[in-house]
Amino acid sequence: MKVMTTPLEGVLLLEPKVFGDERGFFFESYNGRRFAELTGVETAFVQDNHSRSLKGVLRGMHYQIRQAQGKLVRASSGSVFDVVVDMRKSSSTFGQWFGTELSAENKLQMWIPPGFAHGFMVTSDAAEFLYKTTDYWAPEHERSVLWNDPAIGIQWPELGMAPLLSGKDQAAALLADAEVFA
Repeated sequence: MKVMTTPLEGVLLLEPKVFGDERGFFFESYNGRRFAELTGVETAFVQDNHSRSLKGVLRGMHYQIRQAQGKLVRASSGSVFDVVVDMRKSSSTFGQWFGTELSAENKLQMWIPPGFAHGFMVTSDAAEFLYKTTDYWAPEHERSVLWNDPAIGIQWPELGMAPLLSGKDQAAALLADAEVFA
């Protein structure tokens, strides 16, 4: 596995070693010992989530203010534009974002430590998205920051259509009004 840093401290891209031939491919998507050795992050994952969404669906930008979750995310089919926003007030990159394509083809994964809001937009006809979390979902602690807040300035891909959003994501807080981490 190859580990790449991003402009946001702690957020990492992971590229697995893929073994393939005319029959198909194989790769190890997660190995706890190897993950800790290469990233310096020792964590236990407690929940796996799997979603399927159609083109243009935008899910995010979500975080839990308590029971904050670290996430290891990837697309198992299709492609998404995956985005994180630093929600740590004490960070030099507070309010800044990073985004990249995660796809079944590139097999990249992103490690998102606690303290970041996370979301993605489906850029293929459909996509299946998998993520491991370091803490359990706690709806009472879930928060959302607005996907198109001009103070953050996320540059989402242009798909020729308006993003398809849940009611919760349409009503998310602006960064200036959001509950953030210390």
